[in-house]
Amino acid sequence: MAGARRLETAEGREVAARVEEADGFLRRGLGLMFRRELPAGHGLAITPCNSIHMFFMRFPLDVAFVDREWRVVRAYHGIRPWRVSRIVRGARTAFELPAGTLAAAGVEKGTVLRLV
Repeated sequence: MAGARRLETAEGREVAARVEEADGFLRRGLGLMFRRELPAGHGLAITPCNSIHMFFMRFPLDVAFVDREWRVVRAYHGIRPWRVSRIVRGARTAFELPAGTLAAAGVEKGTVLRLV
């Protein structure tokens, strides 16, 4: 797992101050399972990823799926534990964030994100 980075929109609006990157098989599969919480301002980037499951989760998440150009192709708001997302065509990375984060940052389909 790579170190934490900041997630922001292309315009420079902060989405999350500390995003961990999960790009290995085990880390991608484990994701945020079994954690008690995901603090505000934190998140997880899963690459490659075109769908997620919420099995063994204890809290809801916002999830932004982005394509290779970092453009949001699908945004889920407040997906609850024990749910599964649809497969998102064209998605390369999923950003898992605390529920309410996407709306607060103004992130929607078409928004371009970046990790800095």
